[in-house]
Formats: sequence, C-alpha cells, structure tokens
Amino acid sequence: MRCSAAGRRMQIVRCLNVLQEWKGVVNASASLLFGITASSEFLAECTFIVLETERWSGQAGTEEDCMVGDVNLFLTDMEDPTVGEIEVMIAEPSCRGRGFGKETTLIMMFYGVTKLGITKFEAKVGQENEASICMFKKLNFKEVAVNRIFQEVTLRLDVNEQQKQWLLEQTNHVEEKHYSVNLQTRASET
Repeated sequence: MRCSAAGRRMQIVRCLNVLQEWKGVVNASASLLFGITASSEFLAECTFIVLETERWSGQAGTEEDCMVGDVNLFLTDMEDPTVGEIEVMIAEPSCRGRGFGKETTLIMMFYGVTKLGITKFEAKVGQENEASICMFKKLNFKEVAVNRIFQEVTLRLDVNEQQKQWLLEQTNHVEEKHYSVNLQTRASET
C-alpha cells in the first residue's frame, strides 16, 4: 500500500494528538515521558524518556535529574507506514540490567501497535551489544540480517494476532496518565 504525503501528514497529526499527554507507568522502578518530532518530509520519531521512579516520585529534582535513558520508534518508511524502527538506550550504568530496557521497549511496542497501527518492528543493534540482541530475541524478534560494514544486526518482528495478544498481556499494567509541564515556567528556569 502506498501512502500519500497527505495521508502521512494525517498519521503524524494523529500521532501528535495521541502523544500530547501520555505517560506510561513502568514497574516499580521506572516511569516514561514522551516526545515526538516530525521532519518536513512527514517522517516521525516517537520518544519515551525513561525516568527512575525513586528519584521522580521524591520530586528531588527536575525531569532531567531523573532521566536514565530512552526508547525511540522511528516512522520513516513512506511506502509502508506500518513499519517502525525501534531502539532503546539505558544510559545510566546503575540502571542497566534491571529490566528498564525490556520494559520500556514493550511499552513502546504496545504504543506502536495500539495507537499507531504498527505491525512490523525492526531493530538495528551493534554486533557487540549482546545484551540488546538477547533482549530483542526474548521479545520474539528474529535476526534477519548482519551488516558487517556497519557491524550491526537487524532483528525483525512481524506482529500477528498471537504476538499482539502476548504484547497486550505483557503490558496490561500500563496506565495512561495526564502529564504536563508548565512550559513558560520551564523556559524561565533555563
């Protein structure tokens, strides 16, 4: 199915409207905030920022003080708007190996499937990043290519009805909450 520029624009507007006040809750250790950017070519990137709940719930500092990583969904295939390239990064070393990456990837996949109509996910991971490759394989991704020049592995998941049901079961604890930041106050703080 081909997607016209106008159709792509409508999908991004829908994405922007849906994302406007979305916050997911991740286990007892992390929370998510979101963001989205869109280029002039009507391509989009959805970003969830991973916050450590212990820091966030104590309101000890700003959102920036609580950030530990992010998960992104790139909507870049104008020929097939049901494809999303997903990537995750837990930048804070003390938060690695605690399940944040898996949990936030599942939530982004849930969001992509239920809100954006994504039915195919791709992940490109550095060949040396065995932890990420293993995580994506645990999420039912299959290795489909190895690029020796860029030293990366491409993994893919085609979401059929059984996998969609599994994904919904894995994320049944996710709840939508309204979240807003007073942008005028935030701007005056910087």
